[in-house]
Amino acid sequence: MRANRNHTAPAARTPLSAVRNLGILAHVDAGKTTVTDRFLYLAKATHKRGEVHDGTTVTDFDSQERDRGITIFAAAVSCDWDGHRINLIDTPGHVDFADEVERSLRVLDGAVAVFDAVAGVEPQSESVWRQADRYAVPRIAFVNKLDRAGADLDTAVESIRRRLHPVPLAVQLPIGAEDGFRGVVDLTRMRALIWADGAEAPEEGPVPGALAEEAARRRRLLDEAVAELHPRALDEFCADGTVSTATLVRALRELTRTGDALVVLCGSAYRGRGMEPLLDAVVAYLPAPPDVPPVRGTHRGEPRERPADPAAPLAALAFKVAATATGRLTYLRVYSGTLGKGDTVLDATTGRTERVGRVLRVQADRHTEVDRARAGDIVAVVGLRTARAGTTLCAPGAPLLLEPPTAPEPVVSVAVEARRATDTQRLSAALARLVEEDPSLAVRTDPDTGQTLLSGMGELHLEVAVEKIRRAHGIEAAVGGPKVSYRETVARGVTGFGYRHVKQDGGAGQFAHVVLDVAPLDRETGGDGAEFAFASTVVGGRVPQEYARAVEAGCRDALAEGPLGGHRVSGVRVTLTDGATHPKDSSEMAFRAAGRFALREALRASAMVLLEPVAEVTVTVPDDALGVVLGDLAARRGRVSGSWARAGTTVVTATVPLAEVFGYATRLRGRTHGRGTFTARPSGYAPAPAKDAGAAAAG
Repeated sequence: MRANRNHTAPAARTPLSAVRNLGILAHVDAGKTTVTDRFLYLAKATHKRGEVHDGTTVTDFDSQERDRGITIFAAAVSCDWDGHRINLIDTPGHVDFADEVERSLRVLDGAVAVFDAVAGVEPQSESVWRQADRYAVPRIAFVNKLDRAGADLDTAVESIRRRLHPVPLAVQLPIGAEDGFRGVVDLTRMRALIWADGAEAPEEGPVPGALAEEAARRRRLLDEAVAELHPRALDEFCADGTVSTATLVRALRELTRTGDALVVLCGSAYRGRGMEPLLDAVVAYLPAPPDVPPVRGTHRGEPRERPADPAAPLAALAFKVAATATGRLTYLRVYSGTLGKGDTVLDATTGRTERVGRVLRVQADRHTEVDRARAGDIVAVVGLRTARAGTTLCAPGAPLLLEPPTAPEPVVSVAVEARRATDTQRLSAALARLVEEDPSLAVRTDPDTGQTLLSGMGELHLEVAVEKIRRAHGIEAAVGGPKVSYRETVARGVTGFGYRHVKQDGGAGQFAHVVLDVAPLDRETGGDGAEFAFASTVVGGRVPQEYARAVEAGCRDALAEGPLGGHRVSGVRVTLTDGATHPKDSSEMAFRAAGRFALREALRASAMVLLEPVAEVTVTVPDDALGVVLGDLAARRGRVSGSWARAGTTVVTATVPLAEVFGYATRLRGRTHGRGTFTARPSGYAPAPAKDAGAAAAG
């Protein structure tokens, strides 16, 4: 069949139009790592199939990934298929490692979203979908595990439509169901692809007679749906009553790249069924680097663009840093220009220049040195000393600063200390390296206890980090119980709060007078999750604009510690309404200090509320254990938001304080005799009850 014509690497350099940079996205255990492994096997990039449960897949190469059976770190691989170069990143599916997904999506041109044919859209499916929306990444969907009991393509597609809100267009019809699943009908070309037992490649043939009528009906529905969305397809449909294969494929490609529709394919990655058509769909529908808009950045505040052109000045974005036996690797997406060994590049983030030691093409944990990387490539480089995830590297003569991926704020902390006093300094160095590699981790010292606190996105995230220190550095660390990161916010503010900052200690003094209004920042005007908004209504030049900006900076400084318990303050609107200056002693420094002290005192005078992080929990339990699980959720202060039945089980969604989620897995297994499962993802902050507010303030 067509998909098997060309697995081997092209002899010449692959043209940019034949490059695909994509990620594999999914909820944990939906099968994305198996999909990646089958891609590599079919493209002859590997010589045997790997299995997640055996720890033999290419991309789950870290020892912790193999021990735990999940993807923890985003892994880059590449292969050649049908004359195209596919650069692929296998991303984690667990919510604790969402930052790995975020940084990967920032540098990708497309993605394959993998869904479980039984579960459909799951909580982390929604999270990664929203992350892809944020970067406008074109996607196709693959409904996996059609060989499982209870698998149903139509139900899965409907859940995609209902919960993610795209326009899903199924281009295949399964042949066989559950354990009898053996192939698909390709609705675009009206042909059958059937995998015999033990066969690696499908047999192509006519649509089976038993499915001919249903396949024709679905092709008609596909033509109608595409005609509604695509003008050229509409013209052809109105003229001929159908849409030709060539027009249909062209329309699906354009709809995918604009995000107006979602092409849906299906199969079983574990059995290797449906993989060749999925690879063909990657090539046919997802964009090449020249198909996406030029990368946008700034230089000295002015917007700039760079096209995906090797002849243009260099622009590259670092999205991952890793310490390996090869040395310190910095993973880059090259957007324009070329990058070679010995080149001097400008770190536009810091303004420093660095020299590239080597350029490597990455195949998970294996690396091959190449002479140069060019626009459209995803590579790793050796020799950069200060580059971090989010760093822009560019030609020194053509500076450009690209937007970095956003790092989430940690929500869980543990105290860590070396078990042996002689390892204390080594532990500090190891923690610093961890934070360098993973921006979603943070390390700080508790000012009251002097303890070193490691903060991250969840219990598993921190557990993996501490275990990495033990395995990579041989340091045994004692870890305290997990604690959540509280916040404080304003329930009722103050108006006309004046503060005069005067300092005289010889020489030039400091003088600044400010008057502030402090109020809660509502979501409608500040945005969902907004932390701070500042405005100045001063008239008549009583506080010059440069001093007003200094007041804003001082107010931001004051948000670091709130009056209830020293927690970070969020959801605050501050308005500078009046002030006064001194002809000699006023300065930006003085007004920044005034802003800091004024807001600090104003918050003490306001009515404050302690906020605790909450998580959206999805629990799947047998019907006979539903009552006891609901009771346990209520005891954990959970608020049930929905439930639905699924094949002898009930799925319950609830909002639960994150602190109450710690240890829930063990409790759930005990109450359901090992049959219950759950997932949780942070969903923001909510007011904490009075008893917890008092404990947090005391702590």
